[in-house]
Amino acid sequence: MKFTPYWLDTAPQGPDRSKTGIAGHTDVAIVGAGLTGLSAALHLTRKGAKVEVFERETVAWGASGRNGGMATTGMAVGFRDAIDRYGVETACAYQLAYNDAIDTIEKLVGEEGIDCHFARTGKMLLAAKPAHLEGFRKSQDALQEHLGHETQLVPKSELRSEIGSDFYHGALVDPLGAGLHVGKFTRGLGEAAARQGAVIHEKAPVEQVRRLGGTKHELVTPRGTIRADKVLVATSGYTSRPFRWQQVRIAPVGSFIIVTEPLGKELCDELMPTRRMAADSKNLLYYFRITPDHRLLFGGRARFAMSSPQSDEKSGRILQKAMTTVFPQLANARVDYCWGGLVDMSMDRMVHAGERDGLFYSMGYSGHGVQMATHMGKQMAEYLNGAPDANPWRDLTFRRIPGHFGPPWFLPFAGSYYKLKDLVR
Repeated sequence: MKFTPYWLDTAPQGPDRSKTGIAGHTDVAIVGAGLTGLSAALHLTRKGAKVEVFERETVAWGASGRNGGMATTGMAVGFRDAIDRYGVETACAYQLAYNDAIDTIEKLVGEEGIDCHFARTGKMLLAAKPAHLEGFRKSQDALQEHLGHETQLVPKSELRSEIGSDFYHGALVDPLGAGLHVGKFTRGLGEAAARQGAVIHEKAPVEQVRRLGGTKHELVTPRGTIRADKVLVATSGYTSRPFRWQQVRIAPVGSFIIVTEPLGKELCDELMPTRRMAADSKNLLYYFRITPDHRLLFGGRARFAMSSPQSDEKSGRILQKAMTTVFPQLANARVDYCWGGLVDMSMDRMVHAGERDGLFYSMGYSGHGVQMATHMGKQMAEYLNGAPDANPWRDLTFRRIPGHFGPPWFLPFAGSYYKLKDLVR
């Protein structure tokens, strides 16, 4: 079993960017070579900007290469909750932003010729309890009423047409959801940005940031110092010093994934005949899908802990047990991959983007980052060029997490809280 992300292990390796020179001046410095940073780099260089990207590890090493490879509709908080919070008009705008985000990925795949198995197979939300199906029905009605967005409610009696399991009590299917090989996509995005002229520096953590006035900053790395007219912080769940203001507003929650051995097309047709991107309705949810080479990927918030080799292994055992509970036919299936990553959860589980103390930022994707990080890279390129309306989240207040001062000591308490909610909800 490999303790490396399946997506990165099965994606083409890019060139070594760990020895690039760092000095002089750039128009835009981007911190983080994940989906937000690389998408922003590509769109900014298309506009003629000089862009340099600084990555602590390697391209796609963080959350962008450690997720489920799902690009799905809808906010982490849900459409009906968003209506209660923000009103119908704003909630509709936020919901549509996620549809736009999937379109952004699809357009980039076509424009840049990125071979990443992008497919609109749809999203399937599964009811973990019978009562949850009524909530699905209300969500379906709200989407139809306010957006004309059509979804399909699947009762338990018909669920075998969607999933080879009797574990769930029904589903809500949204046909707009998509899946992709996110390792190939992110690395392809990096190559596209480099072709346009962006310089990507790997193994180049930003250790200090000195404000020179306005949005101009000096960035200090182990390989040199550079001055930038503008800086975009795109570090998501891996945000740390020197970006403390953003760091204490993001809870880095571990999410863990296992991937089986190749199962063959016939068994995969039995497990998930429609190849939808699936997640269930628990707070500590399971999410799963079939990979392009006919494996089952199965993930979840197995433990409220940070990712490490020991933590990943413990979480992998929990997830393997959960996987065989959902799919008993996989009791003897070998697990080939197990890994963890950090989800950038904000207090309100909404995206937050804007400018603070001369630094631009976009983060807080809260488990929905594949599509929205890619989209926000594009939108932040417009925002940096003086178009405030390009940022759909500009009116949201980015609140600090109470008691958060750096290390996320509060994660076990949060895990206990959500376990209790799942028991009673």
